[in-house]
Amino acid sequence: MDPAVFLVFCLCCLLLLSLWKQNSGKGNLPPGPTPLPVIGNILQLDVKNISKSLSNLSKVYGPVFTVYFGMNPTVVLYGYEAVKEALIDLGEDFSGRGKFPVAERINKGFGVLFSNGKRWKEMRRFSLMTLRNFGMGKRSIEDRVQEEARCLVEELRKTNASPCDPTFILGCAPCNVICSIIFQNRFDYTDQDFLNLLEKFNENFRIMSSPWIQVCNNFPAIIDYLPGSHNKILKNVADLRSYVLEKIKEHQATLDINNPRDFIDCFLIKMEQEKHNPQLEFTFENLIATVTDLFGAGTETTSTTLRYALLLLLKHPEVTAKVQEEIDRVVGRHRSPCMQDRSHMPYTDAVVHEAQRYIDLVPTNLPHLVTRDVKFRNYLIPKGTTVLALLTSLLNEDKEFPNPEVFDPGHFLDESGNFKKSDYFMPFSAGKRMCVGEGLARMELFLFLTTILQNFTLKSLVDPKDIDTTPVTSGFGHVPPSYQLCFIPV
Repeated sequence: MDPAVFLVFCLCCLLLLSLWKQNSGKGNLPPGPTPLPVIGNILQLDVKNISKSLSNLSKVYGPVFTVYFGMNPTVVLYGYEAVKEALIDLGEDFSGRGKFPVAERINKGFGVLFSNGKRWKEMRRFSLMTLRNFGMGKRSIEDRVQEEARCLVEELRKTNASPCDPTFILGCAPCNVICSIIFQNRFDYTDQDFLNLLEKFNENFRIMSSPWIQVCNNFPAIIDYLPGSHNKILKNVADLRSYVLEKIKEHQATLDINNPRDFIDCFLIKMEQEKHNPQLEFTFENLIATVTDLFGAGTETTSTTLRYALLLLLKHPEVTAKVQEEIDRVVGRHRSPCMQDRSHMPYTDAVVHEAQRYIDLVPTNLPHLVTRDVKFRNYLIPKGTTVLALLTSLLNEDKEFPNPEVFDPGHFLDESGNFKKSDYFMPFSAGKRMCVGEGLARMELFLFLTTILQNFTLKSLVDPKDIDTTPVTSGFGHVPPSYQLCFIPV
């Protein structure tokens, strides 16, 4: 070997070793599998199912342990006690957003999902307030969801009981609800621009859940220098942001500060009010990123849950029959279901909760980050350390949910058939970083599912026993398999 090449090689090794010691020597991190230089614990993790790999490691290292994604240590929390202690009891300390390189390339620290510090607090506070108070005395969000549920039923009738893939129809409904809140308008279910947007959301969720993205998040340099499906995500988001920017410009041209129409108007008014603030967070960049965050999160997670829930109902026709009996008894056929009905429909409520528990949509949760040096149990977690609170460990806790691998609405019913709450039910996470749209999502799931089952019988194209509900990918999210069904009017 050429002496110069050998010298460069040695210097690179020394540099990497130095960086490794620098990263691994901070604080008093929990134990975990021994990492290799540079690549960390990637060889001990199954990139096709990260959550399962981490669950297996918890059996060896306990409820609090450390793994290295590349050169970065990540503290993993497994089980209710550890997750509650961090996200709720020490919520402020664990309220940062942890490393998620692919998302960081997209949002660049703006918006509500992947921002931190003062910016995150202001964007979250404003988004929550605007969603909760939306309408300024006009139509409530429940009215919007009920109206969209009726539109969904009309669209399903157009299938004429023929076999159909429900992916895009079920995507249209929650997307239209969030569009009415953000943009003040909804789309026709056959609008090609609308379907293109839905396809981008759907494709991004699939790619984000692929093994390749787990590799990209371990080695971020890949994102900038190598080809791969991550570039498709970046392209899709760029297209979505262009669409959002076009809508914002339309709003600017027609803005009436005394009569805000939707979320964008409210944000533009806030920008004007805060324009002399030297530490202004209400900027154009944050508006685009926040609207895109709400647009995407308010569409794909709810539509995927609806799609997965219908697959489970096809698999378990006896459950579907009980839900329809309860709908007939409480709601009847001549009015739309409403949120007041939920307290009188314990079985339906249990089915919706059990669907979310069983689906385990985002098993590893979005990464958290400690905002200061934190003493956690007997360890010292340094400021800036990424933390994964595994939601899958709560939703699949066999002491709370016996036989968690079985879809059973009884997990949320007491001996008298009344709905039974569970502290372990955290599909929207918990604490300071809890999903901003939880209330809206829960409303949509209940109203859309009950309205569908009020109007249709679900017919599978195969024997229910042969329906496979195993997710096709298990990365960032659990993506359901494709399927077809018939919506038979009742």
